[in-house]
Amino acid sequence: MSDKPIILIDAFAQIYRGYYAIRYLTNSKQEPVNAIFAITKFLLRMHREYPSSRGAVVFDRGKPAFRMELAPDYKANRPPMPDDLRSQLDTIEEMVEAFGWPKFGDKDFEADDVIAAIASDIKTAEFRIISADKDLAQLISPRVKMLIPGKKGVLELRGPEEVIEKFMVTPEQIIDYLSLIGDSSDNIPGIAGIGPKTAATLMAQAGSINAMLEHPKTIEKEKLRLKIIESADLLRKNIKLVTLNTNIPDRPWLKEQAMIRREPDWDKIHELCETLELKSIVKEIETLRPAVVTGDLFAISAASPQPTEKTATEPSQPEKFAPDLFG
Repeated sequence: MSDKPIILIDAFAQIYRGYYAIRYLTNSKQEPVNAIFAITKFLLRMHREYPSSRGAVVFDRGKPAFRMELAPDYKANRPPMPDDLRSQLDTIEEMVEAFGWPKFGDKDFEADDVIAAIASDIKTAEFRIISADKDLAQLISPRVKMLIPGKKGVLELRGPEEVIEKFMVTPEQIIDYLSLIGDSSDNIPGIAGIGPKTAATLMAQAGSINAMLEHPKTIEKEKLRLKIIESADLLRKNIKLVTLNTNIPDRPWLKEQAMIRREPDWDKIHELCETLELKSIVKEIETLRPAVVTGDLFAISAASPQPTEKTATEPSQPEKFAPDLFG
């Protein structure tokens, strides 16, 4: 394995986080720049604190055809993307490229599916996935862990033990757990009356939804047993919706050097920030422009902070309903 985990960034999770955290920031031309400012600060932090030579930023590029066919109302509850955010997307992608990150995405699959495929394909590497999306918890293993954005910029580590602590089920049970309780942010209905604690209890008793349906008597309470039996079709549908799909035909990340992070183009980054009037970032960049690539790591100041990473428990803020990217 490489000495550094591969960093995979859920692009829109960070974009929306920044957009909502910094509102109504414009330049002298009254152009919105809040999301650009936030993602640039985030990329600067990643450069300083997570200088792995391999990684990628993964974007949603369209609606997942297979999920839309299965459930036409999938994510139908999300509002359209705000116009002031949409107007910043091209520049955000330009900034990601300037920072040297490979970009991936597929029009027929969600970013989570692409992240799952990358982690599945490159079996000899460790991964750190930067996202708070609980669907991604199904990927967690000793070599694949999540970094959950938390308070004051802390990235909270979520591995197998932390999944059990938070959800009371193992990573291997996350799909069935979410299928039982549903996911309101994705418009996936769960079974009425079954919340997280009850779902965890059911999983402890039976182990899986298939086991519940095949051997209903493993469910101790008769009322719950009947609910599960009556909801068999819904549960099977939910499992298909929640399970990340790695059967992606086009897999550009497997090409030689496709996952290599390049040295940031500081001149380009400086130019973008000057044009957008991101003055505080311009000053910050001027201290980094002399940096060079040394061996496997990007050279950074000796005074740069070390990664602020701790074990994840509960997210520091409630998850927001991200608007529909393509609505």
